[in-house]
Amino acid sequence: MVHPTIAKNQTVRSRSPRRFSVSGWSVGVLLIALLISTPLLSVLFSAFTHIGDETSSDIWQHLATTVLPGYVMNSVGLMLGVGVGVLMLGVSTAWLVTMCRFPGSRIFEWALLLPLAAPSYLLAYTYTDFLEYFGPVQTGLRNLFGWETANSYWFPDVRSLPGAIVMFSLVLYPYVYMLARVAFQEQSLCTLEASRSLGCNPWRSFWTVALPLARPAIAAGTALALMETLNDYGTVEYFSVPTFTTGIYRTWFFMGERLAATQLASLLLLFIAGLIVLERLSRRQARYYQGVGSQSSVSQFQLRGMRAIAALLACALPIALGLLLPATLLLWMTLSNLDKSLNREFFELASHSLILASVTAILGILLALVLAYGARLQPGPGVRFGVQVAALGYAVPGAVIAVGILVPTGRLDNAIAQFAEQWLGVSTGLLLSGTVAALIFAYLVRFLAVAISTVQAGLTKIRPTLDDASRCLGNTPTQTLTQVHAPLLTGSLFTAATRGFVDVMKELPATMGIRPFNFDTLAVRVFQYASDERLVDAAAPALAILVVGIIPVIVLSYRITRSRKYSQGG
Repeated sequence: MVHPTIAKNQTVRSRSPRRFSVSGWSVGVLLIALLISTPLLSVLFSAFTHIGDETSSDIWQHLATTVLPGYVMNSVGLMLGVGVGVLMLGVSTAWLVTMCRFPGSRIFEWALLLPLAAPSYLLAYTYTDFLEYFGPVQTGLRNLFGWETANSYWFPDVRSLPGAIVMFSLVLYPYVYMLARVAFQEQSLCTLEASRSLGCNPWRSFWTVALPLARPAIAAGTALALMETLNDYGTVEYFSVPTFTTGIYRTWFFMGERLAATQLASLLLLFIAGLIVLERLSRRQARYYQGVGSQSSVSQFQLRGMRAIAALLACALPIALGLLLPATLLLWMTLSNLDKSLNREFFELASHSLILASVTAILGILLALVLAYGARLQPGPGVRFGVQVAALGYAVPGAVIAVGILVPTGRLDNAIAQFAEQWLGVSTGLLLSGTVAALIFAYLVRFLAVAISTVQAGLTKIRPTLDDASRCLGNTPTQTLTQVHAPLLTGSLFTAATRGFVDVMKELPATMGIRPFNFDTLAVRVFQYASDERLVDAAAPALAILVVGIIPVIVLSYRITRSRKYSQGG
């Protein structure tokens, strides 16, 4: 038995270095949070410090009387339409695959996630070529019914606000599907069985029991989908639907009005803040309590006949329209022009995208490790706030981040240039603005939250007793992280790196604003080709983005299938 005095002295000796190390990790967390929040603070500071300026007022009045109402109406219309679309697709398919049995239901459990791999702008370009006047659909209709001109029949215009709503809904409904399905799976067996014993059919059980219980999860998924909608630039620009994102780019790059662009960016941030507040209120107002029951023991509704066919079509159509049809069209266009598609320019663009995505993924997991591990070492309010601030970037549109980075880097470049010319007699030019470093920083601000959430989820699975055992062996927090946690976090780190890699490959708004000259990526070149109506030339880069994007979705689908097997004891 150890003497109490000796044990006390050992405790004191072991805690003294811990305080110093924890303080260092906390400072690191706060510094990273401050760095990541710089673009957001820059936008807010630039917008609100020039409110009283006469020039600023004139420009803002001009925007308010000309284009601002259109930005507001189109943005609100997109949010309402996409909200309804993702709710209908995500909730209905989640309920069908969770609570019903029909042919192919086990496959649809993971396949319904696949459209998440396709960026909305890829669908916009592909469906425009497919549904235009000289496309195969309208050409086939004219040949079939003998129509000669467009005046002989009516066909919906895909390049419109309703068309954009459909594109966004087809690729963003998996956000709602994932969270709704988890919520349906975790619902209490007793509650669902009680509704059945009271004579509720599947439809009534869904509306009166399952849907209210899943409301917080559904609201969170819808908020994520709407944030991605407000972040988009490629789809709305190509469809000529002016929104805040297109307005920011036009005001900054075409009109040269930096201040007005920052004010538009601030107004867009209000929309994002409103979405976050509504999502938090939805969760806070939920007062439903439920036990956790095993989904494998719930007697599912067996669908037969027309009901089974209807359920199968309801699950198959989103996959076919959101992924299979666009991928098939892109593959056909690529193979039919293989010599022009896989040329030297394509591989140069691919190398640019791979370099940016790889560097960002590596830096992202390193920063996420510091943030998540710092919060684990000292879970105080200051550190938790720092981690939350660092994770805000995912809710900020890429156009806002681009403006928030260009403003301070431009001022810093001008200050350095003036100093160098005045004191050294040399011209430095632009050292930070429009560089690869600035672009990677924008990616980190935008997607660091994904890495943080993944690493934090992995750390929660590691028992705190392992930390104590490592400290008893004399290891510092850094040694504990590298020798104990890092090997256990291999899967989480790989997932975080993969998600960050794919997000960078697909990112368009921030890349359009910050990229260096003559350093285009696959996403930028797809947008440029599509804007020039060179959709055949855009097919190969678009297909490459789609192939890369499907990798993490397949990994996620595999994990969902494996977890279901484990929950069933398989």
